Amino acid sequence: MKVSIITVTYNSAETIEDTLKSVLKQDYSDIEYIIIDGASTDATLAILGKYKDNISILISEKDVGIYDALNKGVQHATGDVVAILHSDDFYAHSQVISDYVKVFTETQAQAVYADLHYVDRVNVSKIVRNWVSGDYKKHSFYWGWMPPHPTFVVKRELYSTLGLFNLKFKSAADYELMLRFVLKGAISIAYLKEVTVKMRTGGQSNITLTNRINANREDRMAWKQNGLRPGFFTLYLKPIRKLFQFF
Repeated sequence: MKVSIITVTYNSAETIEDTLKSVLKQDYSDIEYIIIDGASTDATLAILGKYKDNISILISEKDVGIYDALNKGVQHATGDVVAILHSDDFYAHSQVISDYVKVFTETQAQAVYADLHYVDRVNVSKIVRNWVSGDYKKHSFYWGWMPPHPTFVVKRELYSTLGLFNLKFKSAADYELMLRFVLKGAISIAYLKEVTVKMRTGGQSNITLTNRINANREDRMAWKQNGLRPGFFTLYLKPIRKLFQFF
């Protein structure tokens, strides 16, 4: 099974080397590593140049945001499955990709998700939040459940049959895509019960109170986009809980 890993960068010099090294440390050999850069003006491209022999595809050009860049990466991917690793994130250990492939092989699932650690932006050994996804049930989304998107690895064919990231969403296109794939599309998914990704705090959708409010608004738009009606928890309690998170 060939695995395509996509990383999107823009002025990511501060963190991109950790991301790169975590990919290079993987013990799984059949990896296609794709990096889509948004025409960075800092040292990002210089750092990427140090690892050019380990990067399958590197594109640096202006885009209209992270989801546009992710779509470019998906369109260039040739793997059987596609993983997304953001430039602030890194894999938790060297067997992550091997573990995903094992679950895909054993379950024949169309997507596999796992657990995630939010870590301090500077001291990455400090865990800020432990996101335990838990098992998916048919109505989980209606109760505010969602898997952490950086752990959500899917068969590449799904992007052709169910579509790419919807660019009308500025911060919730990942949530909309998972709703479209898992709830509306009813794909088969499997849970890998381990932490596979470590994410630094301070993501775009959570960096300010205004951004959190906008992200919650887009979450509700995602349901409407797919002709779905969210439950009470998704409409009211989930946004309130998210507003009081500090990351």
